[in-house]
Amino acid sequence: MITNDTICAISTAPGIGGIAVIRISGKDAVLITERVYKPVRKERLLTDQKPYTLSYGNIIDEKGMIIDEVMVARFVAPHSFTGEDTIEISCHGSLYIQQQIIALLIRNGCRSALPGEFTQRAFVNGKMDLSQAEAVADLIASTSASAHRLALNQMRGGFSNELAKLRTQLLDFASLIELELDFSEEEVEFADRSKLIDLALHIKMVICKLADSFKVGNAIKNGIPTAIIGETNAGK
Repeated sequence: MITNDTICAISTAPGIGGIAVIRISGKDAVLITERVYKPVRKERLLTDQKPYTLSYGNIIDEKGMIIDEVMVARFVAPHSFTGEDTIEISCHGSLYIQQQIIALLIRNGCRSALPGEFTQRAFVNGKMDLSQAEAVADLIASTSASAHRLALNQMRGGFSNELAKLRTQLLDFASLIELELDFSEEEVEFADRSKLIDLALHIKMVICKLADSFKVGNAIKNGIPTAIIGETNAGK
């Protein structure tokens, strides 16, 4: 997977809508956008635009024809979704306009992003861990309040924090066990054996709790297959 080029894609749902958002991410995001975007205030370059603000202007093709009037937001690395320099173009939601802008960006140096590539870049650049990256897809696909809360908590690091605590406890336990084994022939007890047992039982309980939460979470996200059976015309 190439991660040092600049990619673009439509970030909003496919189809016609009032507004569509096109995201550009990579080291040349600003440079490429400046080739096709002309702010209404001509003296104002995109590189001079204050990060995390919007500017108003036009997307113009190679022939000088205006494709659309747009709003452009600039996000500066590493403080963006992907951790890279990012531009988001809000245009009218016409399929034709969206396709024309994407094609124009590609002709000027962008590559069409692969499915999930923005989230993958966020993971590669340390903006989120694997659990949070998976939660992004779950949040997008959530169809109930419970599924939404579950995915949002995971995306905000709830599950990752639990795993981090478990990892610390496992490392502590392993260190104490190795210390006991290294000096097993000495008449020295480095750790209270009863505390070691309590720690092992606690770790087991946490692991079982996490495993059970996965089952519950899977049921919330995907539902529970249910068969309603009975005789014909019995009111099923």
